[in-house]
Amino acid sequence: MTVFYDTHAHLDYKDYSGDLTDVIQRAHDSGVEKIITVGTDLESSARAIATAERFPGVYAAVGWHPNDAPDAPEDLRPALREMARHPKVVAVGETGLDYFRLSKQQSEAQKVQNIKTKQAEIFRQHMEVASETGLSCIVHERSSVEDVLTQMQPFAGKIRAVVHCFSENKEFLKRFLDMGCLVSFTGIITFKKSEAVCESLAAVPSDRFMLETDCPFLAPVPNRGKRCEPVHVLDTAKIAAEIRNCSLEELSAQTTATARKFFAKIN
Repeated sequence: MTVFYDTHAHLDYKDYSGDLTDVIQRAHDSGVEKIITVGTDLESSARAIATAERFPGVYAAVGWHPNDAPDAPEDLRPALREMARHPKVVAVGETGLDYFRLSKQQSEAQKVQNIKTKQAEIFRQHMEVASETGLSCIVHERSSVEDVLTQMQPFAGKIRAVVHCFSENKEFLKRFLDMGCLVSFTGIITFKKSEAVCESLAAVPSDRFMLETDCPFLAPVPNRGKRCEPVHVLDTAKIAAEIRNCSLEELSAQTTATARKFFAKIN
């Protein structure tokens, strides 16, 4: 059986409250050997850790999502440091900048600026903790690529980072790679009008990318519109292999080796 990892899932979401064990078993039975479930605030991160404790092939990342930055405490670092000590916490995040929703609030310019400032502060704190602990950092970027690049620059060479759910073109791919980042691809590569990100996938070096679902979101074709779950990383992998003109076995070996190196506490 060809093995893949889902390097970014949200198993603590209520979408899985009724059948989480079945979801994880279905993934495992299909060859999805490792899953990283990612926190979006402190409560979510605690649930991610609890899920990782329950299931041998599941690991956790702890962080605070930029869309929820206004609700974050002024200093997240003590809580992140404490959680980072857990043996199954393999990364800090997800964190980053997200201006997508803010673009619809242009009439509230000061409020928007305040939110951007808080997102940036929380993002910086995550990267500081990643640098201190040696854990990798999972970066969220949406409609904010220039500011994400600018804010990451002081940490280049000091942290390992992956830009998850990568959807940018080859120009931005190169800029992230030049900074030492990895990128991770979702079911977006199976959607119509995904030419730019597919070109990025075709161009990325074999040891600089991973695969993920970002479930319960972004279910790949042929499951688009349904609840996404970790087993669907296999649908993404099939299209990724076609785009990169390689076999599934080659893609499996490349992406799982990259994930094991990047998330050093995976065993």
